[in-house]
Amino acid sequence: MDLRKLQRVVIDALEDVKGQDIRVFNTTELTDLFDRVVVVSGTSNRQTRALASNVRERVKELGGHVISVEGEETGEWVLVDLGDIVVHVMQPAIRSYYNLEELWGGKPVRVKLGATGAAATAAARR
Repeated sequence: MDLRKLQRVVIDALEDVKGQDIRVFNTTELTDLFDRVVVVSGTSNRQTRALASNVRERVKELGGHVISVEGEETGEWVLVDLGDIVVHVMQPAIRSYYNLEELWGGKPVRVKLGATGAAATAAARR
């Protein structure tokens, strides 16, 4: 699956489960391991696990490959490795503490969020 299509699938899957403050970063010049980092917040352990599960299932349905999923046991920080894209699904306190945006945030990617994603992002910024 090409990078743009995979990125769109990931964002749509996160929006479907009401992921908050979805951010996408271009990491092509920072590492050769992956091209994008997606960071999203979930409000509870249950939601973070649901967000990660939805990403995994949607990617598989469309013929993509999921390399691994880590952290589902606790649900505080779930990582979904899709090869070209690494998705970090985090609870707000964990996200704030580790501040991955500072680490990977040199080149944010502009993405079009759906109505629910845009509303969730706006609400999270308040």
